[in-house]
Amino acid sequence: MKAAEEGQVPPVALQNDPVARAICTFLATTITVLAVIWAADLPRMVGWSSLYTEQMIAFVLGASNALIFLRRPFRRRHARPTVPIYDYLIAIASIAAGIWLTIRFPILTEDAFYYPTEVLLISLVLVPLTIEALRRATGISLLLVVAVFILYGLFGDLLDGKLQARTMTATEMIKYVGLDTTAMLGRPIVIAVTIVVVFVLLGRLLLVSGGSDFFTDIAAALLGRSRGGSAKIAVFASAMFGSISGSAVSNVASTGVITIPLMQRGGYTARSAGAIEAVASTGGQLTPPIMGAAAFLMAEFLQVPYQDIVLAAIIPALLFYVALFVYTDLEAARTGVTALDPDQIPAVRKVLATGWFLLVPFAVLIVVLFSLNQPAETAALAACGALCGIGLILGYGARRLSMPALVASLRDTGFAVVDIIVITAAAGIIIGILDRTGLSFGLGFVLVQFGENSLFLLLMITAGVSILLGMGMPTTGVYFLLAALAAPPLINLGVEPIAAHMYVLYFGMLSMITPPVAIAAFTAANLSGEGPMATAVSAVRFGWPAYVIPFLFVLSPTLLMKGDEISILLATGTAIFGVAAVTAAIAGYLFDALSPFNRLLIGCGGLALMLPPAAFHSALWLNAVGMVAVSVGVVLSLALKKSAPQ
Repeated sequence: MKAAEEGQVPPVALQNDPVARAICTFLATTITVLAVIWAADLPRMVGWSSLYTEQMIAFVLGASNALIFLRRPFRRRHARPTVPIYDYLIAIASIAAGIWLTIRFPILTEDAFYYPTEVLLISLVLVPLTIEALRRATGISLLLVVAVFILYGLFGDLLDGKLQARTMTATEMIKYVGLDTTAMLGRPIVIAVTIVVVFVLLGRLLLVSGGSDFFTDIAAALLGRSRGGSAKIAVFASAMFGSISGSAVSNVASTGVITIPLMQRGGYTARSAGAIEAVASTGGQLTPPIMGAAAFLMAEFLQVPYQDIVLAAIIPALLFYVALFVYTDLEAARTGVTALDPDQIPAVRKVLATGWFLLVPFAVLIVVLFSLNQPAETAALAACGALCGIGLILGYGARRLSMPALVASLRDTGFAVVDIIVITAAAGIIIGILDRTGLSFGLGFVLVQFGENSLFLLLMITAGVSILLGMGMPTTGVYFLLAALAAPPLINLGVEPIAAHMYVLYFGMLSMITPPVAIAAFTAANLSGEGPMATAVSAVRFGWPAYVIPFLFVLSPTLLMKGDEISILLATGTAIFGVAAVTAAIAGYLFDALSPFNRLLIGCGGLALMLPPAAFHSALWLNAVGMVAVSVGVVLSLALKKSAPQ
């Protein structure tokens, strides 16, 4: 399933190549262990405070490249039974360059001027191999983006106006990209290794401890007795597990194997079942408290407390899932899907009695973050420690965290994060070139001038670019790239910084369900047996609020908890009613099938209600008109229902 996320053939299983399998296991485990060591701040505790973080990053990058070379073929859609000799050689070269830079970094970073040849040699090995690893991991699209920026850095002086660059020679560029701490070894890859890896490990530990089963069971216990209960279970479980999993596709793969067949047995079509799971899993990446680690990355980018990001994400996530719950309920009513059979509904008390320990990591995470004000990586590590301490004793169902499972989790975490590591290295290259050439200022200036004529048009272009750049990439990679490229022009135009970053994150995540490369929907279709494109189209319909809500919180940050309490409550209340109304109009059903006129009336009224009252001067009047329109539509629908022959 991971391969589906990356839009490629699965990595080589390596059953026929035990040497490569052993090397990959060692490298993957080492990557995770190093990240844990740094998150725990062990080097400082043992008196090795002189170690640079970049030294560890250099080794991890070399090891990540090597893992990709050993596990993915040169031609991405051609499977291979064993690893060819040339991939062994470039994997060794990548590891050697990483170790070389790890050892020599303190000297080279201080006195690079005196070692130009050495810096050039290391960069000539590590930078091209990282770019090739990026191609094998993500395909051609992101590679082309990086290539465009490299060409701009070399030839941007040929342009006129604000986009004219301060260029570098090829030698200057490769040395700068390879060694400078504002480029490939800069903040994106540091955050990925020191923060994201630990959160991915937490998700893996939850998975092997029975977390996905627990969330599905607790959802069944709470929601299974309502109509369409099977779909509501999928929504609830995927939202909970998706927030921590760090990957929409991994979420589909882990919870979807249970929820999609459950929905199909309950009466939902294969198309609807796959779409609901894809949308719910994608929404998990936008749901507090963890948001697939995006919340912590956003806090780092914006230099604001993590708590601010969590608060800002609450109302948009609420609106998203209100719409999805309403849609599943109305779809159930329209198609006659009933509640689950009583024998499929576990008792809440029994589920909590056996799985309560799986809530402990969340409690620890929140306490360490909010009460103790510790960094995100410290909180994640504490949550991992708490889960290991209890999970080695207790288990949920047939799943239990044994020592072999713990070691396997370390290995699997390493395998899961290598693509994120090379993507963030590429993001570092882009950010470094933006900074060195002055393109960040020039591009921001041009887009601000463009946006002064039409902010809405700039938002539309940014949304399209975000979806395009997000195709085939994991959550953290999407956000890193968009935070560097798409968010700054919006901020320069006066958009609230949190609103700008949330905006690009939302549309980056929508690439997971938006055709033509809707990887979460395609993965769900693989599980449901429905056509992938049909599932993706239905997913867009089910997930419609995510295409609208970002425009609303850009217009008025009250939906991001910015403003006085009355304004926030009023904006939230009208938006909830509006989202429910538009969802009913899209579903074409309320108490009964809606007529075209009533559907249009309720839909337009709902859109008017969704506008935050503080968005512009007459927005409150539009809210009032919308409320009247929706009320009339509801009354008409109810009257038609009562007058219809039974």
